[in-house]
Amino acid sequence: MIGLISATSAGAAARDRLAAAWPGRTRVYEGPVGDAVRTAFVECEQLVCFLATGAVVRLVAPLLGDKTSDPGVVCVDEGGRFAVSLVGGHAGGANELAREVGELLGAEPVVTTATDAAGLPGLDLLGLPVEGDVAAVSRALLDGEPVVLEAESPWPLPALRVAESGDHVIRLTDRLVDAGEREVVLRPPSLVVGVGASRGAPVEEVLGLVRDALRDAGLSAASLAHLATVDAKAEEPGVVGAARELGVPLVTFGAPELAAVEVPNPSNAPLAAVGTPSVAEAAALAGGGELLVPKRKSSRADGHAAMATCAVVRRPARGRLAVVGLGPGARDLLTPRAKAELQGAAVLVGLDQYVDQIRDLLRPGTVVLESGLGAEEERARTAVAEARKGQAVALIGSGDAGVYAMASPALAEASDDIDVTGVPGVTAALAAAAILGAPLGHDHVSISLSDLHTPWEVIERRVRAAAEADIVVTFYNPRSRGRDWQLPKALAILAEHREPATPVGVVRNASRPDESSRLTTLGSLDPAWVDMMTVVTVGNTATRRIAGRMVTPRGYRWQEDPK
Repeated sequence: MIGLISATSAGAAARDRLAAAWPGRTRVYEGPVGDAVRTAFVECEQLVCFLATGAVVRLVAPLLGDKTSDPGVVCVDEGGRFAVSLVGGHAGGANELAREVGELLGAEPVVTTATDAAGLPGLDLLGLPVEGDVAAVSRALLDGEPVVLEAESPWPLPALRVAESGDHVIRLTDRLVDAGEREVVLRPPSLVVGVGASRGAPVEEVLGLVRDALRDAGLSAASLAHLATVDAKAEEPGVVGAARELGVPLVTFGAPELAAVEVPNPSNAPLAAVGTPSVAEAAALAGGGELLVPKRKSSRADGHAAMATCAVVRRPARGRLAVVGLGPGARDLLTPRAKAELQGAAVLVGLDQYVDQIRDLLRPGTVVLESGLGAEEERARTAVAEARKGQAVALIGSGDAGVYAMASPALAEASDDIDVTGVPGVTAALAAAAILGAPLGHDHVSISLSDLHTPWEVIERRVRAAAEADIVVTFYNPRSRGRDWQLPKALAILAEHREPATPVGVVRNASRPDESSRLTTLGSLDPAWVDMMTVVTVGNTATRRIAGRMVTPRGYRWQEDPK
């Protein structure tokens, strides 16, 4: 919950805007400001104070305890010009909250946390449990001192600007080791514990068994990804409770699936009870990996038979591939999610001219693998290969990466041994349509006129089908120096079914500094106006030119002309 505190009518107006925008996230505290701050500090995870920074400093100073547990505090000035991350930038989430508040109120977020200001990822914000001397290692990264990354297994991390030797160390391990001086230990979620349990097995017995198995094997519980068991035990209180206490999900598998997993210690007892000769080992191994702790049973002080079994597996490290759409070119049309993926990547793969668009957003140390036009398949293979090494990879494309771009060749190359996420982007067709008016107000289709990878006969058949169906058409890759006849041919096919006065929009470099556009007709379009940086949108028989804009009616009944 985010506590909102204000002292003046101007602050209250901004406060109420936040409260209205985030009704489920916020709580307004009324009354004397000092009392409101003290109460909200105890009750909320974060605070937004619409007060002078000095006043907030004096109010929260006596309340501060530990940065790992204190709420994040953001201060917004009376004029609503700045949203200052005051306390708890990382652990309390104040840095991100300042950015959110700034975006909503039109204020400038002020973040002074050193790693954020320098464009470096905070070691405590990597999404992994972290132990050790975070301050010293972070300072070394900021000062450009050599920091060594010792990864016992590959795991996708953002660019960290590390060296081969140095006095400061970032160790990535699931082993139960203590961080040394000038050392940070990151815990990857690499361990899976399979659990079997008799009906009524106590939570304490299951929990104690899991913890003992990890400790005795020299493994850290902080690297536990999830507990796994058979579907029949999905609601067993002891198993469910143990997962809750450990703070991890419970993953279940069907008995036939577990029965197909080869295990070293099958047994007739679980076969008779739940239909598989192994629960603990099979559930742990169901996702693949190395069996570190074979099946072991719980021990009971009362001498009764064990009611729980477990096995521990180190699952294979999985690289991560983000296929990112950069939009049509304008920075303000690049989505926040795309920016986050670019900054979370250790390796960036892309066309050189697209890399140039976003190079300033990359974190220091990001490995950039760029190539020129015509190397699409090579880039796709490179990105997938880097992800298979356990890297966090971003593969970029213009517009939406899934529309005539890199997503399809990359996903055709990728198998299920890496994690893949897609980040949508504003397409050229949408950017051009927004400039022209509303040409895509009804059914529409995009067709590429490039016959480099698709036979012209196939393209022509698609153009003819769109013409006969009276669908608005957006042409991608319409004309180049080596392909100058395809656009006239496509327009001639459309002209067989549409009047010469049909509106046509021509947009070049949509959203970029040298953007240009013109609205013409099917009969007047000169192909010489068009090149590979152009998008051509041809209306259907209902498309009209209204006040200088291209509009395709949606067909609402209330817009019909009276008879």
